[in-house]
Amino acid sequence: MAFTLPDLPYAKDAFGKDMSAETFDYHHGKHHNAYVTKANELVGADASLQGKSLLELIQLSKGGAKPGLFNQVGQIWNHSFFWLGLSPETQEPTGKLADLIKEGFGSTEGLVEKLKAAAVGHFGSGWAALNLVNGKLEVASYHDADTPVAHGAAPLFILDVWEHAYYIDYRNARPGYADTILGKHVNWAFVAENLDGKGAERANQPG
Repeated sequence: MAFTLPDLPYAKDAFGKDMSAETFDYHHGKHHNAYVTKANELVGADASLQGKSLLELIQLSKGGAKPGLFNQVGQIWNHSFFWLGLSPETQEPTGKLADLIKEGFGSTEGLVEKLKAAAVGHFGSGWAALNLVNGKLEVASYHDADTPVAHGAAPLFILDVWEHAYYIDYRNARPGYADTILGKHVNWAFVAENLDGKGAERANQPG
């Protein structure tokens, strides 16, 4: 079974100028789709890879074992999870998630600042992420196509800091992009759902 480009869970114009329909056209429709196309080409050319899920392919290709494949499947997973973590309108975290945020960062604003620092301070292309590690929230960053699911972390949220994620709307102002998305468009309900440890599966696809 070939991997497919997942539909966005909202309309492309739902974020207004904060993330424009043009950005979605390029970021989702072209960049994300290109990773899907290339992954299918690589898997289709190797019978030993066929029938494996995204997560299985990430695990067997990580650490330089199959860097070309890892770059594609890691980016498919990262992007699929990224879209799910966004919302046109955000709400405050509640329940267990709110308690963990208070314990680890003092407040939602404190967590957002930590995520923003990871996103803005990341050199080059990559991702800023919120993971659950040993029952506590941790902020991490990943280079290029690397992904939390390659390292045994339980992902809760991920933010794309590749230039193609923000250049149309923010030009080279990554801080403005990070501040807007983290401050106004995190799907905290989705983040809370991932506390059950099943976040990795939410962006997985069968092979």
